[in-house]
Amino acid sequence: MTGTNGRSLSNVILFNLRLIIKLVSIILIILVFLSAISETWYTVPIFLGLFSVLLGFALQTPMTSFVGWIYILARMPYRVGDRIKIAGATGDVIDVSYFDTTLWEFGGQYLSTDHPSGRVIKFPNSTVLNTPVYNYSWPLFPYIWDEIKFNVAYDSDLDFVAGIMTGVAKEEMGDVMAGRVRAYRSVLDKTPVDQLEVREEPTVFFRVNENAWLDAIVRYLVDPKEAGHMKTVLIRKMLLKLNAEPDRALFPKWR
Repeated sequence: MTGTNGRSLSNVILFNLRLIIKLVSIILIILVFLSAISETWYTVPIFLGLFSVLLGFALQTPMTSFVGWIYILARMPYRVGDRIKIAGATGDVIDVSYFDTTLWEFGGQYLSTDHPSGRVIKFPNSTVLNTPVYNYSWPLFPYIWDEIKFNVAYDSDLDFVAGIMTGVAKEEMGDVMAGRVRAYRSVLDKTPVDQLEVREEPTVFFRVNENAWLDAIVRYLVDPKEAGHMKTVLIRKMLLKLNAEPDRALFPKWR
C-alpha cells in the first residue's frame, strides 16, 4: 500500500497489533503466575482479592459510563440528532453507544459561525452525570432566541431604525415565529416560572454601550440549525435598507 493514506493505515494497523500482542502477553503472564501459585492454595484467595480490587478500578469508568447511558435513555438530556453543548464541546449528536457519545462538531476553534467543522468529538457517557448539558433542540421547544446588533449614533432616527429591523425580521419570519412563541408560552405555563413578557413578533430595543454609541438590537426566535443562515440573510437585508437612508441611520465611521 502506497501513498500518505496507505502509510497512515499501516501505522494504525501496527499500533493496534502491538496493543493486541501486549494484551495477550499480559494474559499469558497472569496464567503462568496462577499455575505457579496453584500448588499453595492458601495464596489464591489473596490473589483473587487483589485481582478484584484492580479489576474494580479498571472497570470503574466503563461501568459509570454504562450507568450514564441508562440515564440518557431514561431522562433524555439529549438524543441522536440534537444539537448540544457539554463539557466545552458543541455539536450534533450522531451516536449514543453503551459507553460513549459522538458529536459532529459545529463551530469550534477554527470557525466563527455555526457551520460543521468536520471534526468528530467523542466523550464518555459518564460526563452527563456531573456536567451541565445545553440542549438547543429540546423536544418540547426546539428553538432558540437569537439577536442582531448594530451600533448607531444617538442622533439617528431610532423609530426608523427600529422599523426597518423589525420589518425585515417579520418579512423573513412570517407567522412562523408567532406559532413558536405560542408553543414557548405553553411550555412556561406548565412550570412554576412566572409568566414572562414574550412577544410574538421580532422586537427591537436599544442599549447604551461603552463607545458612545447606541446598540440597536433585534431579538427573534429561530431554529438553532438555521440560526447562522438566518442571521446572514437578515443582516444583509437590514443593512441594504438602512444604508439607503444615511441621514436617518448613522453608523460609526472608522478611519
